[in-house]
Amino acid sequence: MTSVCFYFEVHQPVRVNRFSVFQIGKESSPYEYFNSQLNQKIFEKVANKCYLPTNNLLLELIEQYNKKFRISFSLTGTFVDYCRQHMPEIIDSFRSLVDTGAVDLIEETYFHSLSGLYDELDEFEEQVLMHKYMLKDLFNYRSTVFRNTEAIYDNRIAKKVSDMGYKGIITEGTEKILGWRSPNYLYKPVNTDIKVLLRNYTLSDDVGFRFSAKGWVGFPLTADKYVGWMSQNQGDLINLFMDYETFGEHQWEDTGIFDFLRHLPGQVLDKDHMDFVTVGEAISRFQPMGEIDVPWAISWADEDRDVSTWLGNDMQRACFRELQDIGRQVKDQNDPHLLDAWRKLQTSDHLYYISTKGFEDGAVHSYFSHYDNPYDGFINYMNILQDFKQKFI
Repeated sequence: MTSVCFYFEVHQPVRVNRFSVFQIGKESSPYEYFNSQLNQKIFEKVANKCYLPTNNLLLELIEQYNKKFRISFSLTGTFVDYCRQHMPEIIDSFRSLVDTGAVDLIEETYFHSLSGLYDELDEFEEQVLMHKYMLKDLFNYRSTVFRNTEAIYDNRIAKKVSDMGYKGIITEGTEKILGWRSPNYLYKPVNTDIKVLLRNYTLSDDVGFRFSAKGWVGFPLTADKYVGWMSQNQGDLINLFMDYETFGEHQWEDTGIFDFLRHLPGQVLDKDHMDFVTVGEAISRFQPMGEIDVPWAISWADEDRDVSTWLGNDMQRACFRELQDIGRQVKDQNDPHLLDAWRKLQTSDHLYYISTKGFEDGAVHSYFSHYDNPYDGFINYMNILQDFKQKFI
């Protein structure tokens, strides 16, 4: 039997305003950094193209297949904050999905931050606890599986997450850590007993990135073709992890992405040797097939599948150091508004926009960015950090 584990990241970043060097020292509130109008506009657009229609379709499919179609989500705190402020009906639609019993929720850092890479992990733990309490409050849910921001993972993070009581953790099934081995099994870290679910990045990216690529050998991708590919995979489970915005936003409705999703469960369940599991069911059902040793951080981002997406150039590293330094001083002030603003500035997307990678990676970064170029993003973000430092601490 081979199980299919569908997991979706649901995230919206906190974009900032244009901020020139001449504004440094003049802001009256740290919340003026954030572009509330742009954030609301983009959120509502994606909500109507992706979140609401896809949630409705998934609920229909879960009911149609008597809960044999099973899925998992991680909802970032920034995404949930947008829902609360602008469209609370989206939270209701996720509650309906969770209430079916066929949906798992996954915990992560509340602000989708890079705090797992900080010198000390106290901020990381605080954000994870914030996310835990949010899921308890909104969904009366307690997860046993953790997924760090963009699947960032190393031995240190795995040990910390295990010590916090989680039974499973998600990351990328890259050859950097697997070598010749398959991602279609559970593994365990060298330094703890937590179970590691590894993303099958080839099959995941076939949907997330290549679905509508007319020059791709798999185009057009139909549900029966895709399940045919999956059925040829050996192993315990196939982890299909992708951005939820794949459905309707990254891949528009006219590409046929919703028709693909509608027919996928039936194609899988028609196979005698295939079924669906949630992430929690996967770690309960299967045992690790070996150990992985990850002394340096990996992620699911870009071709490099490491943290160079956020820390690959001098501009990004300078911002990251400044961000950490500000945090140490903010926490000494015991001001909840400053702390909240600093945490919004930690959202990983801010450094993602400053990447100078080229080729396909660069094109993806440019697609998501609201800046003209990475250098514009660096100057703007660093100006904000300097203003924060000068004005508020």
